[in-house]
Amino acid sequence: MTRIKTRDRTELYVKDWGEGRPVILLHGWPLSADSWDDFAHVAANEGFRTIAYDRRGFGRSDQPWNGYDYDTLADDLADVIAATGAGDAALIGFSMGGGEVARYMSRHGGAGIVKAGLVASVVPYMLKTTDNPEGTPQSVFDGIADGIKEDRAHFFAGFFKDFYGVGLFDRAVSGEVIDWSVDQSMHAGLRPTLACAEAFATTDFRGDLASFRVPTLIIHGTGDKTVPIDASARAAAAGILSGATLIEYDGAPHGLQATHKDRLASDLLDFLKS
Repeated sequence: MTRIKTRDRTELYVKDWGEGRPVILLHGWPLSADSWDDFAHVAANEGFRTIAYDRRGFGRSDQPWNGYDYDTLADDLADVIAATGAGDAALIGFSMGGGEVARYMSRHGGAGIVKAGLVASVVPYMLKTTDNPEGTPQSVFDGIADGIKEDRAHFFAGFFKDFYGVGLFDRAVSGEVIDWSVDQSMHAGLRPTLACAEAFATTDFRGDLASFRVPTLIIHGTGDKTVPIDASARAAAAGILSGATLIEYDGAPHGLQATHKDRLASDLLDFLKS
């Protein structure tokens, strides 16, 4: 484990496991790099250098007041790549992390990246607008912000049930996984939690799709209630003109790293080795 300083002196906590061609993993909101541990362990054992870091404001990284827009987050990613020397890397983003992949590809020209992956990603645009009718209404995001401000721990205890597709008769993950996820979310600061929710809800990545000029894999569950598939994965696959492979997990929820971790690891490894 190590810590690196970004260009604005924010310290980020970085995990760097294994040896071989680098794979950089970007976590979702409101989690930390730990949410990638299952795959990171598999990938490192399969001969890949696996790098995952806590986004600014989350996990063990610094919690500055500013810097939760995607331009700054993409710059943070560029600084991690430079500090670790991770050239010829694959870049894989889960949920909110998919936006960092997209903005890095456009803002930094995809420097040093040879493959890209979007898993249950928010790309290209989550917000419902007149030209994005399949998006999520602003009222939903307002409700999320209100719930976090009122009782963050209680909000996330309920949020992660939908995240992992846990219903009355369907225990997609154990209660302990939900508890662990809530614990990760509570290690983030309130300011970054709210600011990043606004960023992933309102940032339009449709213009970034043209910058994907490397082999790209998109994986998404058709039962995802957190980031519905029509406005995300299906739209992204159609918008990446250089071509992208879309794999849909029938009926699967948002939290694929836990609910479908074996299948996800297999699909990602096949992509990385191809």
